[in-house]
Amino acid sequence: MNVPRLILGNSNKRFSGVTSTMRQTLPAVQKRMPLVVLGKHHLDEDTPVVTFREVIALRDQTRIFHARRNDEMMQALAARKLGAKLKIIFTSTAQRHHSHFTRWLMNQMDGIVTTCSAANSYLKRPADIIIPHGIDLARYQPPSDKKRAWQALGFPGDYGLGIFGRVRPSKGIDLLVEAAIPLLKKDPAPTIIIVGETTPKFRDYQKQLQAKIEVAGLSTRIIFHGERPQSELPGLFQGMSLVAALSRNEGFGLTVLEAMASGCAVLASHAGAWQDIITEDLHGLTVPCGNLPATQRALDSLLRSTDLAGMGIAGRQEVEEHYTIQREAAALVDFYQETLSRS
Repeated sequence: MNVPRLILGNSNKRFSGVTSTMRQTLPAVQKRMPLVVLGKHHLDEDTPVVTFREVIALRDQTRIFHARRNDEMMQALAARKLGAKLKIIFTSTAQRHHSHFTRWLMNQMDGIVTTCSAANSYLKRPADIIIPHGIDLARYQPPSDKKRAWQALGFPGDYGLGIFGRVRPSKGIDLLVEAAIPLLKKDPAPTIIIVGETTPKFRDYQKQLQAKIEVAGLSTRIIFHGERPQSELPGLFQGMSLVAALSRNEGFGLTVLEAMASGCAVLASHAGAWQDIITEDLHGLTVPCGNLPATQRALDSLLRSTDLAGMGIAGRQEVEEHYTIQREAAALVDFYQETLSRS
């Protein structure tokens, strides 16, 4: 193995959006810069990993430590205090004001990255650079035939509307369900597939939504599909003609890029980077966070549209031009090298 110049934090045992973005960029970054990962969670078997003790022993030359969570900033600062030669970079995607403690940690960083203009607007210390996330275009790509891809999934209806993410209020699952119920009563073509884990804390939330769906007589048209293996997600995206992402808050939100890369039209809230990414009426529509009337109007417009396929084609082109893993990795490595070059 080449001598690593980069250490990636990976502290969370639960798979999350932060884990996903790190995993997706890792191979492309690794081609440009030798790296190791602190924490073995959710990694491929051949990914080089290190322990905290091994990080402390890396004193022969200065390395980059890229943290994406508070505890990873703390790990990096502790390792540097104990003798490791590190320059520490933190990526902030949160669209909220940070706590005093987080701001203190960020002030110890050698570089700050953010992923979109909305997240940057919340930072007391503006980011040194904005680097949007990218998508693996080989993993997420349009099917040769959208109708056949939908039929292969085995769900009822003429086409699919998907929403991907944990089943909880912050993801806006209730907004989609409540907006869709009156529309699906009039339109027999679409079926809604809700893909994501429901943790014990939010099982009552799901049960309440399912009760509303049952009363409306739509239990076979609005389906909770549960958490699916990562290997199944590309095929599920391929089968959808429209994907909704209605989070009330979001860091960046890869779902929209995954959908667009898969040839889907999108309906997204004004969260994450989605307003930066989506051009209205070209790729889909956006709505204010938590606004049910606006969500229902936009959903109605999209379900009536005769050009969902055209929106999906335009979305794929947008991702190819601006939001690839390769572009993200190149920008990150350039920033790492620039940070290392500073005295």
